[in-house]
Amino acid sequence: MTRDRTNIGQLFEELVQLMERLRSSDGCPWDREQTHESIKRCVIEEAYEVAQAIEDGNMEKLREELGDLLLQVLFHAQMASEDERFTIADVMVGLKHKLLARHPHVFGTAHAETPEQVLEQWHAIKVRERAQQGKDSIMDDLPRTFPALMLAQEVQKRAARIGFDWNCARDAFEKVREEIDEVERALDTDDEQGAKRLIAELGDLLFSIVNVARLRGIDAEDALRQTVSKFINRFRAMEDWAKAHGCMLSDMTLEEMDAIWNAVKSEE
Repeated sequence: MTRDRTNIGQLFEELVQLMERLRSSDGCPWDREQTHESIKRCVIEEAYEVAQAIEDGNMEKLREELGDLLLQVLFHAQMASEDERFTIADVMVGLKHKLLARHPHVFGTAHAETPEQVLEQWHAIKVRERAQQGKDSIMDDLPRTFPALMLAQEVQKRAARIGFDWNCARDAFEKVREEIDEVERALDTDDEQGAKRLIAELGDLLFSIVNVARLRGIDAEDALRQTVSKFINRFRAMEDWAKAHGCMLSDMTLEEMDAIWNAVKSEE
């Protein structure tokens, strides 16, 4: 591990120069033809790979994935620089000012002794920033590209900050029961209108479930991701069982696969 910080500036400048070279006329054809739009998904993918490394507790992988995420920052900043919109230096200056402005309890005269007080202060600062930017609604700067569960939870958090919220998770769960009934009724209709209604009711159900999770301090996105990972692990165990017994899952009946699934669960 490199502990010497004296050459951080030089290393960063070398990375910036590498990115400039890759985008130059004698650089990489693929890198040169990219746009903000064409690689915007890469930012999301790299962020998720960072999250996966954290979830796996793999620090070596985390180091690598953070580098890949940094590459995306450099890539977009270089393209913006070519268009004379902003440079990587502008990005860094903006970040510095934001950190200073949002931590007045560290760099100013404000007081915040607990994490809860810090968050309350943070939200108050963001409200002022929205007003200065002419954004009237607390929903104005929501990133619509968030995964749906994450977006739902953020919407609910913002509404809750002004008091528009359920009293407790138990009350929110009653709404889940209500939405389940709505979904069940929508399932009984097979026409086009019924299909549209089913989509709407399923969305309402998912939104209500997120409310329950939020009110119990659970991240809905993480909860679902854990369940998906659990399913994948169990399914792989089923495949291993089938392979060990010289057969394939695709050749089995549903009842046979259910029996293996239950056996796998019992061994966890």
